[in-house]
Order: sequence, then C-alpha cells, then structure tokens
Amino acid sequence: MEDTRINLLDLSFVELTELVVEWGLPRFRAAQIWKWLYASLCDEMTEMTNLPKDLIALLQERAYVGTLEAADRLVSEEDNTEKVLFQARDGELFEAVLMRYTSRNSVCVSSQVGCPVGCLFCATGQRGFSRDLTAGEISAQVLYFARALREQGQEVTNVVVMGMGEPLLNFEAVWKSLENLNDREGMNLGARRFTVSTSGIVPGIERMAQESFSAGLAVSLHSPRDEVRNRLVPVNRRYPVARLLEAIQFYIERTGRRVTFEYALLEGINDSEADAKMMASLLRGMLCHVNLIPVNPTQGCGYEPSTRQVADMFRNELERAGIQTTVRVRRGIDIGAGCGQLRGGYEAGARGLAEQATESGSA
Repeated sequence: MEDTRINLLDLSFVELTELVVEWGLPRFRAAQIWKWLYASLCDEMTEMTNLPKDLIALLQERAYVGTLEAADRLVSEEDNTEKVLFQARDGELFEAVLMRYTSRNSVCVSSQVGCPVGCLFCATGQRGFSRDLTAGEISAQVLYFARALREQGQEVTNVVVMGMGEPLLNFEAVWKSLENLNDREGMNLGARRFTVSTSGIVPGIERMAQESFSAGLAVSLHSPRDEVRNRLVPVNRRYPVARLLEAIQFYIERTGRRVTFEYALLEGINDSEADAKMMASLLRGMLCHVNLIPVNPTQGCGYEPSTRQVADMFRNELERAGIQTTVRVRRGIDIGAGCGQLRGGYEAGARGLAEQATESGSA
C-alpha cells in the first residue's frame, strides 16, 4: 500500500505552520517541530520530548521525517573524504560527499537522480536521468552528515549543490531546501555558506540573481569556445557562451557576489595556450574566480586529465590577466568521489575501492 504520509522535510516553515493549524493545533507547535528537525537534528518523532503524546501519535499517523538510508559508504584513506550512496523510498539511488578540511566541513549534495544535461566526461551524465529529488531529499543529505559530525563535536559549515543532477533544472526543490537549511531557527547556515553549481542554465542563473536569499554561484564552463563547449556541455547549444556570460554578469551586478568558474582540464581538448588566452580575454575585469580541475578520467569517455605543467601554464595565463585562479586538489580519488561513480559501481556490483576508482568522474 502506498504511503500517503507527508515528509516533514519537504515543507517550508510556512507550510508546516499551515499544516499544524489545519490539524487544529496552536501555531507554536510548528516552531517546536521545526527546531527538532533542523536545530536538534531529530530523526525520530518520539524524541520530540516537549510535544504531547497525542501530537506525536498524530504526527506518526500523518507524517514522517524523511531520513535517508545509506546503501553504500566509502571513506578515503588519503584525505578522509566520505561518500555515501543513498536509497530513496522508491528505491532510486543518489550520492552525497562529505569533504573534511582543517577549518570546515563541506557537504556536496545531489539535486536529481541522474542528470539530463549529459556532459560527456561526467559519470552521472553518461547514465541518463530518472527524476528530480524533492526538497526533503536534498535537505536530508545535509542532515545525515550533520548528525554524524555532531557526534564528533563538529558541524556542517558549507553546502555545495554540485553532486548528481543539474540544480537549476530542479529550482523549486533546491531553493526550498537551501532556505530551510538557512533558516535562523533551524540549522542557521548563512547564505554565504551555500553554493549552487550549474552547467549554464541561463533562466535559473537570472532567477538566482533576483532571489532574496543570495547563494553563491559556480558555473561549469570548461571551454571559452562554443564549438568545443557544445560537445562537452550540450546545454551550450541552447545557451551559448556569450548569453551565459550576460546572465552571470547580471547575477554579479544584482548580488555583488564573486562567481566561480569550474574548468575541467582535458588533455588536447581545452587546455592549449590559445584556450588559456581566450579565457583570460573573456573573463578579464569580471568579479570571478577560476577553479581549474585536472578532471578524473571517466570510464568510456576517452578523455584524459591535463598534466600539472599544463595546469600551471593555464593558471599563470589567467593570473596575468588579473583573474584569481587555483588548481583544485582532487579529493577522494581512491573512493571515486566524483558524482555518479559510487552509484555506477553499486549497480554493477563493483564494491571494491579499485573497481570504484575506474568509474571516476567529475561533476
């Protein structure tokens, strides 16, 4: 029989309040439930100790806390990066990653099961698209790691929507999740703690620019040339580089926030000196940062990462143009931390670390 109960994590605070009032309860009960979910990180209604027993019984009858089940979990021996494969209530699989740094704990979450964009060097894109995640399923990924970190006396400090899927094609659910996690009566993660990564969905970028809640923006550029980007990021055929940069400039002007450009360096594809000079010319004077990524080779894609020497050349060319640039340190390589690899390995029955590494890819 289908479960018709409401996932409390799918609700905004306003929606939760409306639901409580609809049930004939005082409004303050919504605030209590909200704090249990997002401040106390409660995953069982019976743990909501300041609620009367009859309310807990009503909640159990009509709603549930949409926690996620870990179908698989890998922890890097190299840098303690942790990757979890979650199984949704309908059996769909999606991934999230916890990246531990000296001064922060960043959670990289998925926004869709699979991805419809189909970037050729991405393990997720190679496996197609199943469905959008709900706001509750997105938030639950963060809450899973927040509970684990709390047991260690730590907390989630940053959230990046950079896992499986294209966030701006699931805008409503992504934005509700971020607003819920941002709420000062709950987790109270500041707006500057969130980053949304997109392959270049122009309407979504323009919408982000006009929201009252200002999350950071990262754009997977990967080439300054339309003819190359059309192959690497097929959405470029609809939103070419010039149109994309217009939307990004609009975002910068409206928010005052620096944009990050993700650039996966692919040997012989987009890593020439001419590419670097064109990028420098294109981005000169823009409030931005370029993150160069020696991409993890994805099985079957035919691409190889650029050498460190080439990455340094590219960085130097951009820095000469006054563009802040870093070469990203790859994390979780031994566990296949790029999006889509753990799901692929799990579905294929490849559970060992060596087998996971061959499924490596980059979001």
